[in-house]
Amino acid sequence: METHENDSVVIEAEPSTSHAPDGEDPLRQSSEVLARGLSSMLSSVITDFDCRANQTLRSQDHLSSVLDRLTGELDQLLEDAPLPFIMQHAAKISSVRKRVSSLNSLLKSIQGRIDNIDRMISFGTAHEKNNQ
Repeated sequence: METHENDSVVIEAEPSTSHAPDGEDPLRQSSEVLARGLSSMLSSVITDFDCRANQTLRSQDHLSSVLDRLTGELDQLLEDAPLPFIMQHAAKISSVRKRVSSLNSLLKSIQGRIDNIDRMISFGTAHEKNNQ
């Protein structure tokens, strides 16, 4: 029987009928092995992506809070000295703040979807283990 390794996932290239218990379909066995391998690989990819998405969310939240602080400082500066130059930059920063907020919302939506996919994979893996 020939096997190929990719990271820690082993996928059987040719199912062997000589090692199958009586009454068990070799095609089903190889399908289950492939399904477990794909599930394991996808699970590790999603976990890695989940970690990176969480890091991005924290970074975006920090950026958003810094932009909020900067906007407040600029508002105070505009009250003290309303120069056209300052107002132009304040408008640019306000525009960037809106885009960051929009991006944060999108990232949180994506994170929710990833969490749902991860739960479905975890449920499928647990369900598969219970059926064995």
